[in-house]
Amino acid sequence: MRTRQLGPFTVSAIGLGCMNLSAGYGAADPATSEQLLHQALDQGYRFLDTAAVYGAGHNETLIGTTLAARRDEFVLASKCGLGRDAQGLPAPSGRPHQLRQECEQSLRRLQTDVIDLYYLHRVDPAVPVEESVGALGDLVREGKVQTLGLSEVCSDTLRRAHREHPITAVQSEYSLWSRTPERGLLDCCAQLGVCFVPFSPLGRGFLTGKAGDVSTLSEGDIRLTIARPRFETDAFASNSRLLTPYFAIARRVGCTPAQLALAWLLARTDGEVIPIPGTKHLDYLRENGAAAAVQLDGAVVAELDQLINERTVVGARYSDEIMRSIDAERD
Repeated sequence: MRTRQLGPFTVSAIGLGCMNLSAGYGAADPATSEQLLHQALDQGYRFLDTAAVYGAGHNETLIGTTLAARRDEFVLASKCGLGRDAQGLPAPSGRPHQLRQECEQSLRRLQTDVIDLYYLHRVDPAVPVEESVGALGDLVREGKVQTLGLSEVCSDTLRRAHREHPITAVQSEYSLWSRTPERGLLDCCAQLGVCFVPFSPLGRGFLTGKAGDVSTLSEGDIRLTIARPRFETDAFASNSRLLTPYFAIARRVGCTPAQLALAWLLARTDGEVIPIPGTKHLDYLRENGAAAAVQLDGAVVAELDQLINERTVVGARYSDEIMRSIDAERD
């Protein structure tokens, strides 16, 4: 697989988001999950992304147990500072002592001495970002973490955090149908030399053509809860009309719809971009990895830009309550 630069690390141009192996999209088969992690490394994936909140620690434990003997083969990213409230909604917690405690727990679950890239998963509105990032900087100085990242932040927050301690990467949802980072965050990352890591780069499955509306989803699927608006029956039917011309472009390029979505991200020229699609399926793992070899010319990129974007897609990417809680760029 082609490589890209993530701060001091050389990683695969496409990483693996590991959340699906523990939570978010229904149950995963444990034996298949272990096989998938090994196959990811065998196929050239060199960047794995997890978080303490994924499966309430299960995801970190899975990676630590499965890949302990192969720890030197990949760059490991994890996240802290986010839990769940009684209703299962995201609950940020950015107090320094909590972040330190989470890091110690993650190191044990991951069976590693150091986390290569450690994100503040969400900014806590009750704690200045400088205070949270300052505490994470102490972990860097102690050798428990190598570099720092932020998840779901706006440009102003990134600049404030970067002044406190160098930020290596910012992670946020970004795909053809979720364009919030284009409102300023991508430019800010490029100016500061910060790598941008898109999660849900396949539009939570929509851009693969394999997703269905809410009537088809199983319990435990986040598309039934926090990411529901675009999967409501009427919105999904409207959005699905975009797929016919989208699939035609994929056929013309000679790739799958999923590979087209990832290739569009890799074609960005405003800074280093490393998408991290997640999957529970071995065949999708291979398909996604092969997208690193798909190169799009400027005309195709422009055609995709015009076809699927936040003006042509019906519905917000999250529920109103979740949208209000995210420190992202506003209109």
